[in-house]
Amino acid sequence: MTKTSNNENTVITKKDLRKMFWRSLPMEFSWHYERQMHMGFCTMISDGLRKIYKNNPEGLKKALQRHLEFFNITPHVSTFVGSITLAMEEMNANQDDFDESSINAVKAALMGPLSGIGDSLLLGTLRVLAVGIGTSLALQGNILGPILFLLIFNVPAFILRYVCAMKGYELGATYLEKIQKSGLMQKFMLAAAILGVMVIGGMTNELVSVTTPLAIGSGDTATQIQSILDGIMPGMLGLAVTGIYYKLLGKNVNVMWIIIGTAILGIVCAQFGILG
Repeated sequence: MTKTSNNENTVITKKDLRKMFWRSLPMEFSWHYERQMHMGFCTMISDGLRKIYKNNPEGLKKALQRHLEFFNITPHVSTFVGSITLAMEEMNANQDDFDESSINAVKAALMGPLSGIGDSLLLGTLRVLAVGIGTSLALQGNILGPILFLLIFNVPAFILRYVCAMKGYELGATYLEKIQKSGLMQKFMLAAAILGVMVIGGMTNELVSVTTPLAIGSGDTATQIQSILDGIMPGMLGLAVTGIYYKLLGKNVNVMWIIIGTAILGIVCAQFGILG
């Protein structure tokens, strides 16, 4: 079997990366709000992990748990992150001093930039173009309408997904090892961690929306509390709520109780005009 890297410790082959490519197709079937695509991602790379940790059941267990953390990305570029992750898992399996936390840090750092590119090119441009061409033909009763829509969007998307699987592993196996040997890994991980925190922070501001209609005073002279808070720091209430959730999850509070509590509190606060 053809190796994808010159490293003698490499166990992942092109056949394994092709398996990962096919396993990436149903990635969004298990999407949910808590951790989004984490189960799909773990399933996508699970065969590769089993091969890497074939003689280390405990290492496999830790790796599977590691990849059940939050993950979300444009599905068509998910294989790039998956193949880089497999390359880093190989390094972790072969090096006793490898920092396991760096694997999820790199994943988090890649989510935002790749999603920005993937959403813009595939979902915002290519899909719109495919819909435009397909719809114009379909309105004329031409059977080529839906066929061209599927081909124009899916052919480039499948090619990109496959190329990402192959090139991502080559990049990970080659450059990450060079970074490790040169002593730049710590700086690289610091940069990845900072970028990852920025991505998660940006997502928090976009996804957690909490506002209040409360005001100080009455009539035309009333001052909205929300405007005061936004003047101090936009998204302050959302950040506070996120911090509360973080604390509750840290205390192992059941997620379902958090969701139910949020729904009840939201209804009560909206009824009494505390939250918008």
